[in-house]
Amino acid sequence: MNMQAMLKQAQALQKDMLKAKDEIDKTEFIGESSLVKVTMKGTKECVKVEITADDSLDKDDLEVLEDMIVVAINDANKKIDKMTEEKMGKFGNIPGLF
Repeated sequence: MNMQAMLKQAQALQKDMLKAKDEIDKTEFIGESSLVKVTMKGTKECVKVEITADDSLDKDDLEVLEDMIVVAINDANKKIDKMTEEKMGKFGNIPGLF
């Protein structure tokens, strides 16, 4: 294979990788835990936190609610990581790329 063909192949691969990453970044992921729903972008930016109204929730439950928010955020992050691996894994592991 000549250098020009290799360069063209590398450019096509780069274009495919950037397209896949852009798709992930634009996708919204929802993480859920009991009374909490968190919406995050593929960039791992939290865009929305929803707390389900529950009359039984009082100040003593605040610590539990905070823990639920952490669980929901981590759930959304796992979903982002899973899709990133599915979409980007085919390109191999290129350190520092994403």
